[in-house]
Amino acid sequence: MRILVLGSGAREHAIITALLAEQAGHVITAAPGNAGIAADVETVSLDPTNGPLVAEYAIENGIELVVVGPEAPLIAGVADPVRTRGIPVFGPSKAAAALEGSKAFAKRIMSAANVPTGRPVSAGTIDEAVAAIDELGAPHVVKADGLAAGKGVLVTDDRQAAIDHATYWLQHGPIVVEEFLDGEEVSLFFLSDGHDVRALSPAQDYKRLGDGDVGPNTGGMGAYSPLPWLADRWGSEAAFVAEVADLVALPTVRRLEHEGTPFVGLLYCGLIVTEQGVRVIEFNARFGDPETQVVLPRLATPLSALMLAAATGQLGGAPEPEFRDDAAVTVVLASQGYPENPQTGRPISGIDAANARDGVAVLHAATGLLDGDLVATGGRVLSVVATGSDFAEARDRAYAGLHDITLDGAQFRTDIAAKVTR
Repeated sequence: MRILVLGSGAREHAIITALLAEQAGHVITAAPGNAGIAADVETVSLDPTNGPLVAEYAIENGIELVVVGPEAPLIAGVADPVRTRGIPVFGPSKAAAALEGSKAFAKRIMSAANVPTGRPVSAGTIDEAVAAIDELGAPHVVKADGLAAGKGVLVTDDRQAAIDHATYWLQHGPIVVEEFLDGEEVSLFFLSDGHDVRALSPAQDYKRLGDGDVGPNTGGMGAYSPLPWLADRWGSEAAFVAEVADLVALPTVRRLEHEGTPFVGLLYCGLIVTEQGVRVIEFNARFGDPETQVVLPRLATPLSALMLAAATGQLGGAPEPEFRDDAAVTVVLASQGYPENPQTGRPISGIDAANARDGVAVLHAATGLLDGDLVATGGRVLSVVATGSDFAEARDRAYAGLHDITLDGAQFRTDIAAKVTR
């Protein structure tokens, strides 16, 4: 196929890497891509949020599938004009992408679909926010209603910190104060064609900046897949996935279909396993980052076939995706000052040495070329991904690859997947 992938991060690099690994002769273009993606496929300077422009490009270049990677183009509605022109799109409409774009909308859909989640209270003023914070009690969970690049959620026992967070985000729009849910977090992706779903393998990511889950929330500092501890409670990963499909994914997708806003693309279920059962923390309308970096290397079923089936309403006839037994670990290398004030423009070296290691692949997130040299252009710069026969091997490989790379002032967590190697 001729495939256009919209986006410029490690998630998009992971998608492109999986498509190339099929060795099916796909012609892949990325817009706008980054320095690492440009080394693998053609990149074009195309605004991924401009739907009419993307549609024109796709038509003029014979694109047969458009894959929308990041949230911003989806929330902006890039999929709508492309789909209107008859081009298959893996990514929901603007209306359906509100499942990620608005916490309040997502909570309403969950309520209508009887999907289990924490009790929410919406607030549009600081007085409403303070009342909700006091009503629900500590630990306090305060979320920006709209997109916040992974930085809009605060979980704290400090009432004043919760009020300060609410005050800041109320400048940008409404917020949601939620009941605190305690347990292990799980990320589970479902491909959806608007009616049927197919699940990928679960992953767990690490949101906090520092080891031991301390520091501010980030867009994600690492991840691993699969989750062997799920078998302790469900007996198998498959049993857990089946329960989430029946309890969460299908009711949500069918509710959106009922409301005339079918969800076509990737439904990211951010879950928490509590003593009372599975609860939804949040939905995203696209592949998660960095979880995609560990889920796709284990996928044995061709990704292109799954995405095309979803984009064309054919998932109901598709078999369940199959996965390799390998363990996968990714560690994010971030710029000094991330997430508040990332330092950019600094040179990067050692990526070739890391890529030369067995089972290691370096996926670019925020890189560019300056006078021919590779430099960091954002906060999360690289994802070092490794697979192995078990988590100990995958983890050792990931950190060995990471230590090959030099970026002045770089930071990373040293405890990614440590708990599953003990």
